[in-house]
Amino acid sequence: MSDDIEKINEIFRIHDEQISSTDARTSGVDSAPPPVTDTKKERKNLTKEAPMKKVDRFLTDSDGRRQHNYTGDEESERDYRPVRQSHEYRSGCLGGMMYFAFIVCVSVVLACLAWMAASDMLALNKDDFNAVVTLPSSIFQSETVDKLDENGNKIGTKRVTYADMEYVASALKDAGLIEYKWLFETYCKFTHSDTKVSPGEYKLRSTFDYHALVSNMRAGSTSAATVKVVIPEGFSMHQIFLRLEENGVSSYNALMDAAANETFKYSFLEGKDSLGAYRLEGYLFPDTYEFYVGMQASSAINKMLDNFNKKIDDDMNARMEELGIGLDEIVNVASLIEKEAANDAERPVIASVIFNRLNYDMQLGIDAAVLYPYTDHEGAPTAEMLARDDPYNTRIKLGLPPTPISNPGLASIKAALWPDSTDYFYYALDTASGTHQFFTNEGDFNAFVATQNYE
Repeated sequence: MSDDIEKINEIFRIHDEQISSTDARTSGVDSAPPPVTDTKKERKNLTKEAPMKKVDRFLTDSDGRRQHNYTGDEESERDYRPVRQSHEYRSGCLGGMMYFAFIVCVSVVLACLAWMAASDMLALNKDDFNAVVTLPSSIFQSETVDKLDENGNKIGTKRVTYADMEYVASALKDAGLIEYKWLFETYCKFTHSDTKVSPGEYKLRSTFDYHALVSNMRAGSTSAATVKVVIPEGFSMHQIFLRLEENGVSSYNALMDAAANETFKYSFLEGKDSLGAYRLEGYLFPDTYEFYVGMQASSAINKMLDNFNKKIDDDMNARMEELGIGLDEIVNVASLIEKEAANDAERPVIASVIFNRLNYDMQLGIDAAVLYPYTDHEGAPTAEMLARDDPYNTRIKLGLPPTPISNPGLASIKAALWPDSTDYFYYALDTASGTHQFFTNEGDFNAFVATQNYE
């Protein structure tokens, strides 16, 4: 610090000497060599010098003229130019302004996009109208996945159905319910909505936001369109599935696939997987149902199976235990009764004929069973059908058919559980009355048949 002060003092001393020399030349008096003075005394005098005097020394040259160039160089044209900001300063300022403008523009664009996206997602400022959207079963696919407990351990499997959300987004876009397909698909991806929608026909409002749209495109929602379908007693599974397809409930192929592959948790279906789709024959309870239009095939089937399960009450179970007969045999017999009986009064009588023949190891000889494999055939069985070695050909095979041949109603099921006690082994249709005549022996039976024209 002391060295720096010494240097400053030395500079001030040199400038004082230059000023003194200049004053002497100006007055025309030869100046004498500067007297040797004490340095400490000079510093003392220097500190007493007026501040403006010091400034003047820096602003004048050795001749006392004002300096325009403080570097000590000779004057030049540049010394007389006006002071201007540097090029770097001006470029930096312009760049900053352009960057600021860019940020503002980007912010405005992003804000507009965010508002547009929010308006679509939340259904803001939309005209109120209704639109019908149909999600066909063909856009859904199912797969079996592991079912895990809380600790992540596998405890079984379950079937999970996924929807093609690109198709769903397109359907909503075409209906005018959404504006941005990509935004809806992104929302569905993050919310796993592909597992939350169901096949069907839905009446949706334009004021539904994304969450409401997904919630209302599932079975059981208030937006789902429904249709009433009557399933008559005695319809086969084939006939039932065709009727469901005709009414827009689900496609025949989807129903057959579900019948063969879906898991239905009912005890009466246990051990029947080898039968494929035909494991359900006899258990699709005939009734009047309200189905969702375009609903999932397995759900439509389960609705009928659940109805059957509820119809089998404790009295029926007790009766089966009393007879020593299982539910499968009762349903099989009931399916034959359903196809043969002309009225309710005949049901327990026909049931007695069937059990009598079974007890005596006689072929049942029921043509309705012979015709079961020929779903498109109408009329009586042909000679070729009657001669064919088929498990459903009760003309040549003993016992009951491999599966029920129809889906019986409650009256036929009860007739199979509580048959009349008779000695009848034969019956034939009386074409005049449209009812059946019953016989205890083959002779009487053949004599009556000879009087009828069954063509």
